[in-house]
Amino acid sequence: MQSIIVSKNEANQRLDKLLAKYLNKAPKSFLYKMLRKKNITLNGKKADGSEKLEEQDEIKLFFSDDTIAKFSEVSVEEVEEGIQIIYEDENILLINKEVGMLSQKAEKDDVSLVECIISYLLKSNQLTKEELRSFKPSICNRLDRNTSGLVVAGKTLIGLQTMAELFKERTIDKYYHCIVKGTIEQSQRINGFLYKDEKTNKVSITDRIVKGADPIATEYVPLKTNGAYTLLQVKLITGKTHQIRAHLQSIGHPIIGDYKYGNRNVNEQMKKQFSLENQLLHAYRIHFPQLEGACSNLSDKEFVAERPALFERIVKELF
Repeated sequence: MQSIIVSKNEANQRLDKLLAKYLNKAPKSFLYKMLRKKNITLNGKKADGSEKLEEQDEIKLFFSDDTIAKFSEVSVEEVEEGIQIIYEDENILLINKEVGMLSQKAEKDDVSLVECIISYLLKSNQLTKEELRSFKPSICNRLDRNTSGLVVAGKTLIGLQTMAELFKERTIDKYYHCIVKGTIEQSQRINGFLYKDEKTNKVSITDRIVKGADPIATEYVPLKTNGAYTLLQVKLITGKTHQIRAHLQSIGHPIIGDYKYGNRNVNEQMKKQFSLENQLLHAYRIHFPQLEGACSNLSDKEFVAERPALFERIVKELF
């Protein structure tokens, strides 16, 4: 028999959800059968799995250690890559993601920002391998591999849930810097519809409703221009795949260095001049709304991530 005392990171979820994480190799039918036969109990009583857990609840597993080991697998992948932390508290991390790093794994053997975060928390003794059986810290927003800047990660379940809700409700203000082809002299909000081709992982923008397309909105403010290029501040109103890159390209102002949506001649020129091989798009600032509860310390706070060195160099030389 083993006993699980529900921790802060395991509370506020259904019992069956926690069991599926803790005994991640067990079929769901087995878990529900064990609940019916009282081989799994909650606070000494029969449970059906739908109960919402509270901190310090006790779950008892009346199995042999061999059975528990058979149905439970802890996968820990520690990596050496470091992360640039902008801010940290009990519940969240704000990270300045570097160009070239995946936000999340695309393939089994990939090393992404998520693995780097978990390794950091393990090495700093903020997380144990045992805790990874039932809770896995993760990111709450994603950036393209070759886009740099601010990523929000949840260290605790309440941190993950709170931040995920903010991004879902679009109450976090997200601002980007980018350099685009051409001259832009006035601030503007542009609207459209974005359609993603899953086969090519490429999106297209239209000005009218198309089946399968999502409405999008993007705001931009010109910061500097030299007649050939413009440094923009962009605010995401909606947050769809490749939205900024495709939306700016659709109005004739592609981001320099963007080989998927950009201008090939400009990109080759910038590669020759600056050895630039990625889009100059950086998530540089976020602003939190008024918050209550566990993350109220973030209310109305703003955080900024410095642009990469190459981005800074290009800004200085172009403008």
